[in-house]
Amino acid sequence: MTLGAVFFILITLLFVDFTGTMHHYVAWMAKLQLIPALLSLNLLVIALLLILTLVFGRVYCSVICPMGVFQDVIARLRRKKNKYSYSKAIHWLRYTMLGIFVAALLAGIPAIFGILSPYSSYGRIAQNLFQPVYQWGNNLLASVAEGMDSYAFYHSDIWIRSLPVFLVALLTFVVIFILAWRNGRTYCNTICPVGTILGFFSRFSWFKIHFDESKCRNCSLCSKNCKSSCIDYKTHTVDHSRCVSCGNCIEKCKFGALSYSHQAGSPVGRGNATTNGTDGATGEGGTPDKGKRSFLLATTMVATAALAQEGKKVDGGLAVIEDKVAPDRRTPITPPGSLSARNMAKHCTGCQLCVSECPNDVLRPSTDFSTFMQPTSSYERGYCRPECNRCSEVCPTGAIRPIGHDEKSSIQIGHAVWVKKYCIPVSEGINCGNCARHCPAGAIEMVPLDPDDETSALVPAVNETRCIGCGACENLCPARPFSAIYVEGHEEHRMV
Repeated sequence: MTLGAVFFILITLLFVDFTGTMHHYVAWMAKLQLIPALLSLNLLVIALLLILTLVFGRVYCSVICPMGVFQDVIARLRRKKNKYSYSKAIHWLRYTMLGIFVAALLAGIPAIFGILSPYSSYGRIAQNLFQPVYQWGNNLLASVAEGMDSYAFYHSDIWIRSLPVFLVALLTFVVIFILAWRNGRTYCNTICPVGTILGFFSRFSWFKIHFDESKCRNCSLCSKNCKSSCIDYKTHTVDHSRCVSCGNCIEKCKFGALSYSHQAGSPVGRGNATTNGTDGATGEGGTPDKGKRSFLLATTMVATAALAQEGKKVDGGLAVIEDKVAPDRRTPITPPGSLSARNMAKHCTGCQLCVSECPNDVLRPSTDFSTFMQPTSSYERGYCRPECNRCSEVCPTGAIRPIGHDEKSSIQIGHAVWVKKYCIPVSEGINCGNCARHCPAGAIEMVPLDPDDETSALVPAVNETRCIGCGACENLCPARPFSAIYVEGHEEHRMV
């Protein structure tokens, strides 16, 4: 379906784009996902999706949800014709998985509800598996362009932000690939909590797939081409709780026995429906009406984006610099706009969109079980620049609320702590002051190590009331491998 392909491609580009361009155009697509809308209490989106389901059935799953379309992409790779068959719904598994999801959500266990959320699962796949491939392609073009004295592209660093989260994404990809390859939307209709929730409402949808028994020849093509395995051609029934309203069955039917319509007098609210007469959605000669698809295709959007180029980071020298090692922070640092660690744990599903979009390589997924896959800040590769608020612009769940540039400069997410034994003026007797010169908040002052000796080495003194925890001092500290000054996070953010 064209509209589903457009949604899928643009959401994928939202995750893999490292230039910071796509989110200006398509970040709203992430906010159309059901679980993020529920967590952010976006009542408008929730109402829109429910109305859409009650009118057209589970078109959300076949058009808006990237994981749903991803399964269709995998299934299409298998060239075998008539590759599906009807199977009964495994209700006990569907509602068990939904119960586990709800329980984990209420108990605040992100390691469980984040894995079961379809949008977040696809986000992790796109960020951990697809983005590196996208970057490799970009770097190849950059190398070719440099050989032609062109700087239309620039190199992008490729690195694994969290090995455990990478393995989770890889395992998810393998499981989804096997299920979709073998039998289409098995994950969608047996494991996915969103599919179960919308499946309940889709039984009452205004438009449904209907059989005209007088035209049906029991050829079984509808069942063999139903990727949801929800059509039983022998009894002329459709399990509307699993049907995603893709229309494949209508296309394959050679006798016009299937239609997508509202039929007065049909048993509404049950898992199946049959017809006993001519259907208003069929035209002359029993040709299926394409009204449903025409409606969806009429809403197809065209999105254009120009890849913005950012400055290439260089260290200005030729010497090999030893990599920094992250300090052992007692309190993790959550991004500005997240309000508190509690708010982050309550709303974040670990979709990795903010991690993917961070231009300074500050955000990476947590490996702690209580906050697993949720973003934390660390400053080995960069620092949280006061003028950047991209993570707050893209978060669809309300875990990171939107903030302006002025507001961000006043949010204290942590405070700097000086470590005497690593400081170069102390350990090597060389003047430094790098942390004080680069502190954007002016929270660091160089003072004599010995207050009674003005000629003693100058060392940093941190004014915790002014420090915002941006990490510029930690990142730019020349001490290796451990910085002589690092940031401790705050459980609750403060305004300075």
